[in-house]
Amino acid sequence: MGRGGAETMVMNYYRALNKNIYQFDFLVHRKERGEYDDEIELMGGEIYRAFPIRPWNYISYFHYLNAFFKEHASKYVAVHCHIQENSGFVLKYAAKYGIKNRLCTSHIADVGIDYKYPFRLFAKLYESNITTRLACGVEAGRFLYGKKIFQVFPNAIPTSKFIYNQSVALTFRKQRKWSNLKIIGNISRLNPQKNHTFVIDIFKEIHKLDSKTILVLVGDGYLRSSLRKKVEDLGLKDVVFFEGIQSNVSDYLNVFDIFLFPSLYEGLPVSIIEAQASGVKCFLSDTIDKTVDITGDISFLPLSLSPKGWAIEILNSLPYQRKVNLHKIEEAGYDVNKNIQNLLNLYTAE
Repeated sequence: MGRGGAETMVMNYYRALNKNIYQFDFLVHRKERGEYDDEIELMGGEIYRAFPIRPWNYISYFHYLNAFFKEHASKYVAVHCHIQENSGFVLKYAAKYGIKNRLCTSHIADVGIDYKYPFRLFAKLYESNITTRLACGVEAGRFLYGKKIFQVFPNAIPTSKFIYNQSVALTFRKQRKWSNLKIIGNISRLNPQKNHTFVIDIFKEIHKLDSKTILVLVGDGYLRSSLRKKVEDLGLKDVVFFEGIQSNVSDYLNVFDIFLFPSLYEGLPVSIIEAQASGVKCFLSDTIDKTVDITGDISFLPLSLSPKGWAIEILNSLPYQRKVNLHKIEEAGYDVNKNIQNLLNLYTAE
């Protein structure tokens, strides 16, 4: 299983699970191994591998699901899907073979109308197989479920892991030769949704105004090569760092001065909850669900604002005094160790 936002949220809950009583297994839509596979297997989880869902292989996919649940359904009290409207496909066969609790979580808000729109409409025909509708935020819930009743269920994190540690920050900066620099950071997949081209445009303007700045991009994706080329073409290759996928996200949050996240659309990103737990100042696009602002550390700006406009707003916020936000994160229901029982209650409901 790869290291995306939804996957990270699932792993947060899995780590908090008492494996002496319960166990999670995983059905993923990729044949290659992912960053979380070793950890899942060490904790006793099984990983089953389906193929990617494509309109031209729906029939084969349905045959696969039928065979899978025919063989394995007796092992499970619940199935929880995180694949948006495609969840209905999976849950149809979970229902067919007698699994009572069939959950779906929406992680994305409005993506607009694109070439996938007709297929999303087709997949929605299978929504009746969902018994519990969940969403990471209000906008994500409305996007997937419309007027149907749903419950906002937090993308919880291990809050104590993300508390700001000045000693760690100073050591990490020294190791990377980033001392005395202002660090603009982003943690996300390198795909169009995350709007990294705009991130780079904003940073170009920031660096013009303040040469003691660098941009650190944590994550990977198929846009890596084109983004690297853009950085080189702009003459920024010495001040933009492509870090790839990292397991020590909290260390990066410790050194970021600004978390920059101008996504085109989102649900309620786990990375923003983590950033707030660390106390870093965040600048987000105003397309993102405003309920993500738990601590008051977030500024929302319109994507229509120019890169220079974003740059000025960001630099005007510095220096920013970090706050200890642990209690706010916990009170809002985002501590995974306190929230795991709520999830288990949904899985084992009679």
